[in-house]
Amino acid sequence: MLYKKIILRSLLSLACILFMGLGASAQDEAAIKEGKTLFKGQCATCHAKDMKTKSTGPALGGVEERWADYPKEDLYAWIRGSQQMVQAGHPKATELWDEWKPTVMTNFPNLSDAQIDNILAYINCQNLGNCPGATPPPDATGVGVAAGTSAGSSNLLYILLFGLLALLALVLARIIANLNHMQKVQRGEATGGRQSLIDILTSKSVISFVIFALVILGGYTTVNNAIDLGRQQGYAPEQPIKFSHKTHAGDQKIDCQYCHDGARRSKHAVIPATNTCINCHAVVKNGSKFGTAEITKIYAASGFDPEKGVYIKDYDSKTPEEVAAIYKDWIKSTLSEDEKYKNKKAEDIAEVADEQWKGIVASLADSDGKVQGPVEWNRIHNLPDHVYFNHAQHVTVGKIECQTCHGKVEEMEVLKQYSPLSMGWCINCHRETKVQFGDNEYYEAFEQYHKEIKEGKRDKVTVEDIGGLECQKCHY
Repeated sequence: MLYKKIILRSLLSLACILFMGLGASAQDEAAIKEGKTLFKGQCATCHAKDMKTKSTGPALGGVEERWADYPKEDLYAWIRGSQQMVQAGHPKATELWDEWKPTVMTNFPNLSDAQIDNILAYINCQNLGNCPGATPPPDATGVGVAAGTSAGSSNLLYILLFGLLALLALVLARIIANLNHMQKVQRGEATGGRQSLIDILTSKSVISFVIFALVILGGYTTVNNAIDLGRQQGYAPEQPIKFSHKTHAGDQKIDCQYCHDGARRSKHAVIPATNTCINCHAVVKNGSKFGTAEITKIYAASGFDPEKGVYIKDYDSKTPEEVAAIYKDWIKSTLSEDEKYKNKKAEDIAEVADEQWKGIVASLADSDGKVQGPVEWNRIHNLPDHVYFNHAQHVTVGKIECQTCHGKVEEMEVLKQYSPLSMGWCINCHRETKVQFGDNEYYEAFEQYHKEIKEGKRDKVTVEDIGGLECQKCHY
């Protein structure tokens, strides 16, 4: 029976090596993912994300190679406190300071060695273009080319390794069956032919293992899908009007709460009415990205006459044909002033105006063909009905920036759901977020915490401390 033990140990060793490899790969991917999160939160303000372009700070690609002449602890120390190393006369620190002064690198004393390693791992893979899940860069034909390890190639690798392991298991099972048969023949106990591959695959042990594996896999898949049910992180639907947050909040520096004024005083942030848009677009009549077509949608929905600068009287009672005549004339007048159309014939401009109006009607018209009325924006963020969330409580009381939950909307051409909005995500935020106690009338009732902070017994109060994890706070 010694050969059985040898074969079994070989099979188990192979399985261990395989799963250790898979585990190491998964750990590397998790480390890079954490490094990406840390980079975005700590480094992206000053360093270009392609790791090759100089920005407020140097390009980070190859940073470990540039520090290779010094112990890695020196690089850790530089990241945690650059000016201390400059003052100490460290050669590399002094070289960097001479190149980039007077720009002072932000200190990150709270980053652990492991977190810095994760950031460096992300910088390295981003520089090489082989981060897990990265979009392959296009080749000369515009078709994406595989760059290093991606999520798809990792999954394929797992499938191939699993297939190899299954094949080896079948081969070893066949060898064991043959050896068992030979042993029975030697003892004179053989009563039939050798066990076939079909007999092995249909044996009780194999069927039991397959059923067990299917139950585990099915349960794992069901739980994961149940957790993700209703979540839509990254959801960026096309809207009836091509509104660019980058243009408005980024380029023009319009405050979020100018349009979403409900965020500071009510449960809902509210979608602004077209009248709010007209406050600016009564003057700004030419779009920077899409010409006048998208702005004309605002005029048509609200009944504003951009030619005369007034709202159209009895606009709601006008027929689709009357409305079309008003705004087609406006489109033709703007096109005739455009350099691209100055030499065009009147009938050509009229044809372009007809096409633009058809697009406006397709975006705004109701079942009766009328464009008048509220714009039917596609909702992006949508919490379950049993969840209570109050914008004012977070924005006015908690003084939370909009970007904390919605991401850098000032950089988004098309708005998307930035955060998962899951229960775990909210709970972690409540555990980690420091309450803004200073000069905040809303927290004056917490006298004990104010006293402990004043006496130095505590350095912070989190949302968890003031009941942020109580179930009834969100599930009333």
